[in-house]
Amino acid sequence: MSPLNTVEATGALRQPSRVSGLDASPAPTVLCVDDEAGILSALKRLLRPTGYRVLTANSAAAGLELLTRETVDLVISDMRMPEMDGAQFLEQVRERWPDTIRLLLTGYADMTSTIHAINRGQIYRYIAKPWNDDELPLIIREALERRRLLSENARLQALTLAQNEQLHELNESLERKVVERTGELAQVNSFLNLANQQLKQKFLVSIKMFSGLIELRGGAMAGHSRRVAELARRLAQECGLDDKACADVFMAGLLHDIGKIGLSDALLARPVSTMNGVQMADYCRHAADGEAALMPLDELRDVARLVRSHHEHFSGHGFPDSLAAEEIALGARILAVANDYDGFQIGTLAEKRMTAQQALAMLRQLAGKRYDPRVVEVFARMAQQNLLGAPGEQLLGTDQLKAGMVLARDFVAANGTLLLAADIHLTPAMVSQLQAMAARLGQVLQLPVRSEKRSSP
Repeated sequence: MSPLNTVEATGALRQPSRVSGLDASPAPTVLCVDDEAGILSALKRLLRPTGYRVLTANSAAAGLELLTRETVDLVISDMRMPEMDGAQFLEQVRERWPDTIRLLLTGYADMTSTIHAINRGQIYRYIAKPWNDDELPLIIREALERRRLLSENARLQALTLAQNEQLHELNESLERKVVERTGELAQVNSFLNLANQQLKQKFLVSIKMFSGLIELRGGAMAGHSRRVAELARRLAQECGLDDKACADVFMAGLLHDIGKIGLSDALLARPVSTMNGVQMADYCRHAADGEAALMPLDELRDVARLVRSHHEHFSGHGFPDSLAAEEIALGARILAVANDYDGFQIGTLAEKRMTAQQALAMLRQLAGKRYDPRVVEVFARMAQQNLLGAPGEQLLGTDQLKAGMVLARDFVAANGTLLLAADIHLTPAMVSQLQAMAARLGQVLQLPVRSEKRSSP
């Protein structure tokens, strides 16, 4: 028998071989531990054709020492060995190198010890002596394949866990970036909205400036466009137009008379009903001229079409295109009612100025001829409900005014002069002066008022 501390490595200097020519990894290492040299020699001869790297140790202690220096895939240990038997040896292997596959060589007489080894060492299989030379390599190959699969499974699980962790970190990073980017976009969007609102406000100021050009001519036209625009917008809302259409009607109301800039002062001062043929021909051009003045601005193309058509008649006898009924854009039909309602009162359509009630009666009389009857119906309902002024205000004649009422909007004279500013409380003296002015003019003046001062926003 060889000394107990002898260690032999068969094939240790040999180049790593390949198993079955299929696996690209180094050949598995098998450690055979037995105190009988003949058993070790027999195992080496049996395993040489397999291509495994075979190490041998003639004692359990020598096997443990070798395991500290070598990476071993599978251990085959005899059960009966001096000082430390196979059960004790394999138990230590399990504790210190749990991934190493463990096989036990035992005789039939050692069944009790074998069961003990199975329980303590958790061996893969026990092999009875004498072994079958055909079966033992198969058992070893199956054991190594099981180890490879377990190792691969552990590797894949670790890889999956690492990838999941990376994915989790990536998701958190993406979520943070999305939140940050969303915040940045919201801030940019806020800036753009503010800039857009400022542009819209400046654009509207420009529109009002254009509208004011015609009012610089003075006379009855002063304030007419602003009143028509506000009235047309409220009427458009009551008719169910969307926000864009209502905004177009409002701007068309501000600009509907822009084509009159080229008309003479004498023609502007003459009521339409008193014009002769030549004068009427000049007057009728202002609708088309107004459209031409606005068309270069893309933002005002829809507005320009309303300006062109606001003198078309529902019967088809208007100008400049003799359109009838539904051929006329609804916004233009609305603008026609608002324009003429104010025009009847300021004396631009007839020689005698009318009161608000008389102007409304004229609209009803001409419904279906000059005006869309449905629009007139909505307008009349608004008048009955005192909705022709701004929300919360009433349009009252001077004979209905009382001290303590609050002026809802600026009250402007026919020549554009500001007589009373918005939000002023009417005093008894103011009411008397307004009534006296109405008496001198021979008509009832209409003032937008509300019962009490509105709260600041």
